[in-house]
Amino acid sequence: MTDDLYPGEGLAGAVMALERDLTAPTGPRISTMRNHNFAILVYRPDKEFQLRQLLRTMIGRLEAEHWAVDSLALHQVLFERLRTRLGAEELQSLVERERRLHARSPERAMNDLRQRLAEHIDGPGGLAADIEQRIKAFRERRPADPDRTLVLLGRIGALYPFFRSSALLKHLGGRTDNVPVVLLYPGEQRDGGLSFMQELEPDRDYRPRIYA
Repeated sequence: MTDDLYPGEGLAGAVMALERDLTAPTGPRISTMRNHNFAILVYRPDKEFQLRQLLRTMIGRLEAEHWAVDSLALHQVLFERLRTRLGAEELQSLVERERRLHARSPERAMNDLRQRLAEHIDGPGGLAADIEQRIKAFRERRPADPDRTLVLLGRIGALYPFFRSSALLKHLGGRTDNVPVVLLYPGEQRDGGLSFMQELEPDRDYRPRIYA
């Protein structure tokens, strides 16, 4: 995992650094691995709205230069997957079950929900498969040069504490048409890793370049 690329400049500096590397004269340089063209933009959870404003400005500049930019909200991707795979009746039953369990034991309810959601989130057939399909569909709608295409993966805070972003990016390797993909990560760098939502123990299993 890399250190901060532009320390001391705050979130605006991190977004500026990301844009500078995306628009490098020789093509995006957010990664040295062509089949793993990912980066992570780390921000404090309480800076969510500032991040959105900064990204809107960046996206506007990129689109003015004929970039194709797509933003995927991962909590929506998961909800759509659950509605499709489970159906409305089973999904409602799952919600009601977790409410009953939570009334008796919040910890038991959380563990039960984690087990039930694991197959829909984890592994190559989980969220990674749905994101792959969305990227392919976007590329078909907007067939721009891959080096002038950007996919942003956001709203992962809504998946706390079930989500492991390092595993997701591993499973996406080689499945994104080589377009730059940036994961918007609410948390912080700490003890040589990334702490999701500034709550979980730091995860050190990262290969992508980190902007923080």
